[in-house]
Amino acid sequence: MPNRKLHYGWPLAVCAALAACSQHAPPPAPAAVPVEIAQVVRKALPELVQAVGTVEAIDSIAVKSLVDGQLLDVHAADGGEIRKGQLLFAIDPRPAKALLAQAQAALAKDAAARDLAHAQVERYAPVAKKGFISADQMQQYVTAEAAAAASVKVDQANVEAAKLTLGYTSIYAPMDGRAGRVLVQAGNLVKANDTNPLLVINRIAPIYVNFAVPGRDVDRVRAALAQGTLPAQAWVEGAASRASGKVAFVDNAVDPATNTVKVRAEFANADQALWPGQFVDVSMTLATQADALAIPVAAVKQGPDGDYVFVVKPDSHAEQRSVKVARDVNGEAVIASGLSAGETVVTDGQSRLADGTPVRIAQAAN
Repeated sequence: MPNRKLHYGWPLAVCAALAACSQHAPPPAPAAVPVEIAQVVRKALPELVQAVGTVEAIDSIAVKSLVDGQLLDVHAADGGEIRKGQLLFAIDPRPAKALLAQAQAALAKDAAARDLAHAQVERYAPVAKKGFISADQMQQYVTAEAAAAASVKVDQANVEAAKLTLGYTSIYAPMDGRAGRVLVQAGNLVKANDTNPLLVINRIAPIYVNFAVPGRDVDRVRAALAQGTLPAQAWVEGAASRASGKVAFVDNAVDPATNTVKVRAEFANADQALWPGQFVDVSMTLATQADALAIPVAAVKQGPDGDYVFVVKPDSHAEQRSVKVARDVNGEAVIASGLSAGETVVTDGQSRLADGTPVRIAQAAN
């Protein structure tokens, strides 16, 4: 019986000893989190002011008729390229030609009367000096000549007005540009100075972009403009290239309702990449910071206490650190404080990190 008790007690003692050992064993080390990294570098980066702008044609002309008549021909195409001096519309010229002929006939009649009156003055002037006709009668001849000459001047003005009206029956482009939709077709009657235009022409190249910058940046913008040409760039979201231009105008007051100031930039737009009415992104280069501390924007995260990054320490553990971002420039964040050149920051994988988490490098950012 004693041997049997010893036989059953031995396994129980071994199990108890193993359980006691398991309670004092250290927990397994957490697995390293794969992350992508980038180095904190010092580099020259521009100081930019960025905004959203609206493209506006430098010149926009509503083409209207200056005479009443029937529209005979339309020589402009919807959306077509327009050249200065190009014939756009032709209005029936026959009424204007008839008025011109009438004015010319009246001129010829009155010119003949003037010549007759002048001849009478020339004929009777010597006779009047000898006293063969009265002074009153001679004055009548002189007055008749002056009245006839005045009538000729009126007729000459009427002829010029009729020629001008005839010229209005052909409507030519006043500038280079791009046509909109032709609003009146051949065969319709048009009226002088109608409220509805025949066509609208916009000058596409060069072109304006209007935008607004915060009131806090006004002094910087004005100071940069005072140094000379202030470069500006504009691009449509998703476009592969950017249009280059210059600031042409800064408004003389800050709008108190929005605390912004209006700015206008001019672009050559030779390729017509910018189109009136478009919304575009705009940036102005105020200066260049030679030793900016830069990291990819993807490394910066926002928390309840502000911006922060994860720094990879030499022992391959992550350290969460607060930073102050001065500005973003083309996908890079300029760091005002919180980092030093040469440190390593995490650019991808932050969602799985906490302060002190071990990391392993999956791929270094270029």
